[in-house]
This record gives sequence, structure tokens and C-alpha cells, in this order.
Amino acid sequence: MQRFFSLTVLTLLTGILFACGAKDENADKQQANKNGPKPTLVTVTTVQNAQVEMTEDGIGSLEGLVDPTLTAEVAARIIKVYVSPGDTVKQGQLIATLDPTEFNLQEREAQAEVARIEALLTNQTKTVARNQALVDKKFISQNAVDTSLADQKVLKEQLVAAKARINTIRNSTGKTRIFAPTDGVVEKKIVDTGEYVKIGDPIVQIISNKLLRAYIPFPERVGSQLKAGLKLRLTTPTSNNSVETVIRELKPLITASNRSIIVIADVKNVAGWQAGASVNASVILAERAGAMMVPEQCVVLRPAGQVVYVVKDKQVQQTVVTTGARQNGLVEITDGLQVNDVVVVDGAGFLTDKAPIKIADKSATP
Repeated sequence: MQRFFSLTVLTLLTGILFACGAKDENADKQQANKNGPKPTLVTVTTVQNAQVEMTEDGIGSLEGLVDPTLTAEVAARIIKVYVSPGDTVKQGQLIATLDPTEFNLQEREAQAEVARIEALLTNQTKTVARNQALVDKKFISQNAVDTSLADQKVLKEQLVAAKARINTIRNSTGKTRIFAPTDGVVEKKIVDTGEYVKIGDPIVQIISNKLLRAYIPFPERVGSQLKAGLKLRLTTPTSNNSVETVIRELKPLITASNRSIIVIADVKNVAGWQAGASVNASVILAERAGAMMVPEQCVVLRPAGQVVYVVKDKQVQQTVVTTGARQNGLVEITDGLQVNDVVVVDGAGFLTDKAPIKIADKSATP
């Protein structure tokens, strides 16, 4: 009997507790409904007019315009090549030396020939003078003087030719020392010390990045907008330095394999840019001032379409918008907003129409 009484009391107490809990829960719900939903923490910005650029992007390649292969200008044996592949060279730096022995001997021979002709010319000059004196005394005819003068002139011309030969030999001797025509990097060493080279044989190839040419394909759909002089922004993976240049020219033929138009531009003396590297290009087709721009995260997709949440007092108003160009994380609004409208940036994806908000940045409050 006592056990039955205890169970009855326990059941009664449990029912009272459940009743109290349900009452408290109903009270909390009523209080929440009275206070409304909790505001969403957001950041906002003001719609401003800005200049927008209509651009087209492409990926191309770089080609070096200055990549000389140094060749032998005289036939001789190589005494020494002073550079190796990968070496950086400066303009005027000595690259290789050829054996000048043969040219030194030829120069001595030519100098001896000059001395011989000079001696003959001196003697002939005296002969002309003697013959002229005899003619004046009428001991010989004028023909003898004329013959002496002709021989003297021949010797003078021979002397000029002999001296010119010395200059030619000295010029060839100078070509036995090969210098770098430009700053660059040695790409290839083709011959080495001790090898015999003939005129025109390659010795060293140098790659210079002072002047590069970019070839960038763009789709044919923008072909009517492309022209020489349009501004180009270029970047390459090998360098942190970007380049602003202009289109130099367009290739006249459309590439049959991919239906693209090749744009050509020059890149001059930019650190880190290398021949053979890829290049990312953005051509500015047109510029438009007075475009309404907002951050891309302001625009969210809803069943009504693309919408932006405009701040009205302490809540937002859902506004359907039409977007245009995009650049640098901003999107153009062509319809639906007005300049100086305050719109939600961070947190826009969590909002609905007329949702209450709390602005994180008080200075941006409308």
C-alpha cells in the first residue's frame, strides 16, 4: 500500500513539472515573437559613378627580337672562348679570341711591299726631274718625259693599293677578337678552344631580353574592335612587373586552326621578362565614364533574378537589378539602382526582403 502511494505522488510531481516547462516554453516563444527576428550583421557601401573599361583577355607568347648568333668573320683557329651557357654578358665584352698569327705575317709582307714601292717611287720621281731638265735643254724629246710621268703615276697607285691592303689585313686581325653586340645571356656555346672555324661558322648564341615581341591571339568576334594603338596591359609568370603598352599591329590573316586574330605588341627592357615565356594580355576595347559600380558580393541570385539589398532605415529592400561589365571585383549596375543608394555588401547572401539589419561600420550608415 505504501509503495502504491509513493508511485502516485511521483507521477503527480512529474506531471506538474511538464506543465511548468510547457508554460515557460510558450512564454519564451511569445517574448521572441514580440521582439521580432534578430538583425543580421552586415557591411554597406554607397553606389558611386566610376569609369568602366570594356576589355578582352588573351594568352600569348613572347619572342626575343635580339638573339644574335656570333659567327667567325675570318678563317682561323680558336684560341679561347671566354663564356659558357647561362653566363650573363654585357655589350662590348670579349667573347672569344681567334689566332691572329697568319694575319700578322700578311701585314709584315704588305708593309715590305709598301716599302719597296716607296723606294721605286722615289727613284722614279728623280728620273722625271732629270728628264724634264734634259727636255728643257732640248737633249731629249717630250715623249721621254711623258713616259717617265706615266710610270711615276703607276707607282703611286700601286703604293695606294699596298697601303689599302695593310688596312684590310689589320681589319681582319681585329676580327680575331669577338665581342658581345648587346647585353644578354649565353644560350649556346657552339665551338670551343682549339677548333678551326671558317668564315660564317657560328661560335656563340646570345639571348637578349631588351626587346621582346608579344603575340597574343584574340577571338575573331572582337576583330572589328581591334586596331593598332589600343592600350594593352601585359603580365608574365616570370616577373612581378606588369607592362602597359599598345597594339603595334595585327596579323592580316585569321588563324585557321582556332579562328583567332593575332595581336602584336613590343615589350622593351623590363626586368624579369624572358623570351619564350607566356604572356597574359588584356586589351582595352572601350572606356565609359559614369557607370554605377558596386562590389560583386552585393549582387545575389534570388527567384526574382539578380537582386541587391538597399538599406532603408534599419531594414533592407530587395531590388531587382540588371548588371553590365565587371572589372577588378566590381560589377556595373545598368538598371535598378541610383547613385548614392546604400547597399549591403557582406551578408547580402543571408538576407530577404524587409529583413532587419545591423550595420557593422557605423560610419557607412545612411
